[in-house]
Amino acid sequence: MKLLVGLGNPGAQYSGNRHNIGFHAVDEIHTRHGFTPWRDRFQGSMATGTVDGEKVTLLKPQTFMNLSGQSVGEAVRYFKIPVEDIIVFYDELDLVPGKIRVKTGGGSGGHNGIRSMDAHVGKDYQRVRIGIGHPGHKDLVSRYVLSDFAKADGEWLEPLLSDMAKAVPTLLNEGAASFMNKFALLQNRAGNARDNTKSEKPAPRRDKADTKTPQEKSIGPMAAALKALLPKTKKD
Repeated sequence: MKLLVGLGNPGAQYSGNRHNIGFHAVDEIHTRHGFTPWRDRFQGSMATGTVDGEKVTLLKPQTFMNLSGQSVGEAVRYFKIPVEDIIVFYDELDLVPGKIRVKTGGGSGGHNGIRSMDAHVGKDYQRVRIGIGHPGHKDLVSRYVLSDFAKADGEWLEPLLSDMAKAVPTLLNEGAASFMNKFALLQNRAGNARDNTKSEKPAPRRDKADTKTPQEKSIGPMAAALKALLPKTKKD
């Protein structure tokens, strides 16, 4: 069995925060792959299901970010899950928005949720780092991650979450490299579709006035009326 963990903070006031992108990722997996309803367990919200033949438990710790490892540790001990079968989704300041990277082990990079995970389950779990960008100065980080995504971020955020969820079966069965290839393919297709939609501009409206010839447009209404009354002459 695989344990897929999304990191974030509980409560409606945090739901749209950049720091909660891990929750968003797991929510999308939950919706796309038909898991059981969420229920309270292991100091978190848990759901179970099967993805491409693989038994999977989803977990969103409700302990607040700094104590995420407490919740994950309880689930790991109960199900006796090897650390290599844990996959964690979380926000990464050092990646530009819309980019993801997958790695196993390593340092916390200053992420308090990962620091707590390392303390409770060890470091050798798989990490899906989801780029949210950096505010530019370390003093701005706390406010930045605890602020909501901008409305314009939906243009890349929604396709990213959808494509990650679509590619999760590949991550579970074929590993990180194949997952990244699948994700990149899905993103390229989605990007091309969006570009094509933007390029499809409506044809310019042709008003009745546009049907007049340049000569007709150059004369006034009185001259046009006189011209209609006068007999037409043949041209040589």
